Amino acid sequence: MTLAGSREREVALDAVRSAARLTRSVRASFTPDLATSKPDRSPVTVADLGAQVLVSLALSAAFPADPLVGEEDASQLASPPIRDALEERLAEVRPGLDGRTVAEALDRGGSTGGPAGRWWTLDPVDGTLGFLRGGQYAIALALVVDGVVQLGALGCPALGRADGSVGGLFVAERGAGAWELPLDGDGDPVRLRVASCATASEARYAESLEASHSAQDEAARIGELLGISAPPLRLDSQAKYALVARGDASIYLRIPRGGYVENIWDHAAGSIIVEEAGGIVSDIEGAPLDWGRGRRLEGNRGVIAAPASIHGEVAAAAREVMGARVA
Repeated sequence: MTLAGSREREVALDAVRSAARLTRSVRASFTPDLATSKPDRSPVTVADLGAQVLVSLALSAAFPADPLVGEEDASQLASPPIRDALEERLAEVRPGLDGRTVAEALDRGGSTGGPAGRWWTLDPVDGTLGFLRGGQYAIALALVVDGVVQLGALGCPALGRADGSVGGLFVAERGAGAWELPLDGDGDPVRLRVASCATASEARYAESLEASHSAQDEAARIGELLGISAPPLRLDSQAKYALVARGDASIYLRIPRGGYVENIWDHAAGSIIVEEAGGIVSDIEGAPLDWGRGRRLEGNRGVIAAPASIHGEVAAAAREVMGARVA
């Protein structure tokens, strides 16, 4: 069985698969010289940069007029060890790329998005800390049109699948459902559906492994208020959206610390996959995520993803715990 879809879907799937192969190659032979730090002290690796280059080149070839809102840029190429290692890795999959082409592909991700028009957003390695520790990470690509996410592709190279294989590829197109495919080789697509929950007390929630990324103490209070007894699933990256979409977890809670504002590339691909699997994705006040304010979700606070049957219950508990203004 093949999964028919738009040209955008096929390009996105091919690009994410290509990026996933490169990230796996980097991780299989990882050494400290393949990573450095950004000005904000967050890590970036040759895998992040190489994946963005490959996806950027694929999109520019297929849709040259479409802007890209990406996480990385060419400033990291100022480090000779990183630049040389990146060129070496790219030569294995895209021979003949020169330094200028690589830099332009990275900097193509500097677009700002906005409420009108059509653009893509990419997190080339979502969950870089997970990548570094040998845990979960994801390649996350989404297409936004006039402020609405229309397509999402999520490659999770380290995520186990029901058939015992490792590596899942998740895709959703607005109105066409959400599906899981094997990341490698052939295999029938599996239709995704969120868990069936009559009440939130039956649920299990997923949250970030890093306590600095999401307020685990306040998430626990939300869980207690809902009567949830199952322990949380903690893992890095948008793989959490994949778990909710296929029913392995019922809820994803992203509870912000302080005034943190989410980046759009951290949620766009995963959000449509959950929505097309029958869930609702909102901020912690229950308001829709606003993709039209640039590179960050400036109009929102945190994220809740849950089946439609319990989403309102979860959002109400989050408002009570967080003291948020009712929308």
